[in-house]
Amino acid sequence: MIDITEITPGASYACKFKTRTMLDSLGRPAPNLSDTPLGGEGEYEGFGVLKQRDLEKRLVVVYDESSSRDFIVSFDDIWDVDTVEWVD
Repeated sequence: MIDITEITPGASYACKFKTRTMLDSLGRPAPNLSDTPLGGEGEYEGFGVLKQRDLEKRLVVVYDESSSRDFIVSFDDIWDVDTVEWVD
């Protein structure tokens, strides 16, 4: 895997991540388009594409594929960083 501090600007990368956020009763990030009630705050783990990186603050913006949302995540809460190969 790739160290987040050594990625090449302009290239595409993805990673697994975890964050604390509001979840629905099924453990998905809220709000979403379902009729499922809120379950409260909890830890969410996802997989997404890195959109932005801030080396000074040690934060990344990750676009989560499952929830179609952006999350701001600490370098400490991401892992399995790897390159993305886009296909049509």
